[in-house]
Amino acid sequence: MIPLITLEEHYISRKVSEASPTAKAHYAAFPPHIRSKLEALDDERIQDLDSGSVSLQVISHGPGDISASLCTAVNDDLAAAIRKHPTRLAGFAMLPMSEPAAAAAAEMERCVQELGFVGALIENHTDGKYYDDERFWPVFAKAQALDVPLYIHPTFAADSMMEYYRGNYDDSVALALSAYGWAWHTETGLHVLRLYASGVFDRYPRLKIVIGHMGEMLPFQLERVFTVAERWGRERSLREVWRDSIWITTSGMFSSTSLACLLKTTSIEHVLYSVDYPFSTNERGLAFFKEIEESGLIAGEDLELFAYRNAENLLGVKARTS
Repeated sequence: MIPLITLEEHYISRKVSEASPTAKAHYAAFPPHIRSKLEALDDERIQDLDSGSVSLQVISHGPGDISASLCTAVNDDLAAAIRKHPTRLAGFAMLPMSEPAAAAAAEMERCVQELGFVGALIENHTDGKYYDDERFWPVFAKAQALDVPLYIHPTFAADSMMEYYRGNYDDSVALALSAYGWAWHTETGLHVLRLYASGVFDRYPRLKIVIGHMGEMLPFQLERVFTVAERWGRERSLREVWRDSIWITTSGMFSSTSLACLLKTTSIEHVLYSVDYPFSTNERGLAFFKEIEESGLIAGEDLELFAYRNAENLLGVKARTS
C-alpha cells in the first residue's frame, strides 16, 4: 500500500472551550462522537490512522480566535502529543491572528524553530477581517522567511456577516449557507483572490499557501479569473501565482468529478491527498484513494506524488513506508 500523508486534520483543546464562549458554542454543535475524536491525541487517533492507512497526519486546531498566551499553551500541548508519536503526527501552529505583528509571527517562529512544526493553519478571516489588510502581512513575511506554508482554512461567519445569508427560510439554513453548505468554500476562494489583488504574492514571491476542499471552488472558475486578474496591475500573473505559490488538498471532498477539474487546472506536484478528519473518516478517505487508483485518474509516479511525496517536499516530513 502506498503511504498516505494528510494535511487538513483537526483537534480541539478543552482549554480553548473553557476560555472562548464562541469556540465553545461552535464545538457544542458537533456530535458527541466527533467531539471525542477531536479531543483525542493519543491511542484513539493512532488507531484511526491505522484504519485509514494514514502514515502521517498533520494536525491543526479547530476554529477559535484566541489570545497569544492560549495559543502558546495549545501549541505546546500539540507538540507534546507529537513527541509521543513522532513518526505518525506532525503539527500546524495555531496563531493569534488578532495580534499579527505583536504575537502571531513570533508564535509561528517559535513553533517552527523550537517545536518542529511544519507551518501554520490560519482561519479564513478574523472576526470578518481579511488578510489583504497589510496589518496581517508580518505573518506572511515570517512564513516566507521560515520557508513554511500557511494553510488557509474556512471558518464560521462573523456576526456582522450573517445577515447576508439570512432569507425566507429557517436560520438553520442560513447557518449552513454561511458555513459548510456553501460559504466556507466561496469565502476562502475569494480570500485567495483578495490576497492576490492586494499584492501579497508580489511582496512575498516565495510564500506558500495551502487551501483545501479541492481548491475551494476556484478550479471551476480559474480560466475566467485568470483573464480578469490581468487587469489588476500585479507584477506576477495569477496564473503564475497559482502554479508556483498555491497547493491544494482534497480534504473532505470525495468526488472524482471535482478531482478531474482540479487536475485539469493544477500541476500534480501541487495536489495533495487529505481527509478532513474527524469530520470525514480516514476509512472514507482511503476508499476514495482506492477509487482514484482503480480508475486511473491519477496513476504511476503521479499517484505517489499525490499520496505522500508532494507533502514530503512541501513540509519536509517523511512518510513511513511500512
